[in-house]
Amino acid sequence: MRRFVKRTFEYLSGYRVWLEPPSDPGEIRALLRSLAPVAVTRPLVRLGSANDGGYLAPDDLEDIAVCVSPGVSTEVGFDLAMAERGMEIYMADASVEGPPVQCPRFHFYKKFLDVFEDERNLRLDTLCVGIAPEHAGDRMLQMDIEGAEYRVLLDASDEVLRSFRIMIIEFHHLDRMFAAFPLKMIRATFQKLMRTHHIVHIHPNNVCAPEVHGTLPFRK
Repeated sequence: MRRFVKRTFEYLSGYRVWLEPPSDPGEIRALLRSLAPVAVTRPLVRLGSANDGGYLAPDDLEDIAVCVSPGVSTEVGFDLAMAERGMEIYMADASVEGPPVQCPRFHFYKKFLDVFEDERNLRLDTLCVGIAPEHAGDRMLQMDIEGAEYRVLLDASDEVLRSFRIMIIEFHHLDRMFAAFPLKMIRATFQKLMRTHHIVHIHPNNVCAPEVHGTLPFRK
């Protein structure tokens, strides 16, 4: 009979808690080393608001025709800044009725991004296929979808990922890499992205104080 790694079940307030085996610290260090940004010849510029919703990206925006921007909520400073540069903005978020401000360059889908499709969800590939032919050209991806980014990016085709000259992505729950299963998904996501792109900037969450896991300082 095959033996599996033992997992402990506890019952607390009527809920089942699954305690996962920890990940290998050496694998975590190897992943973090692989994420070191590379030098770029173009300077980084801040795009969007001065606080949440603002991002640094290479000053290489000429002729980008479309910004795919899933995750809307109430902050669209970045989207407005890209629209002012002449980009068409394709947005998706089922948690709101639409962007908080109107702009003729905004194209909104009241759906979440996920790995399946129904009345409330669609795949990234489908969103990109729906871009109007007259908006053909290079694209940018700006994604903030509260943890769904891992499965959405793993589901995306290499063709769609290559269509983005620049990708700006908020990665959530990175502290979970200290458990074995989440580490595998996080690592697979970055390995896939780095087949088509290079990391040029990383900015940790500076709202919370760093935590220490073993010998590794860490921000959520």
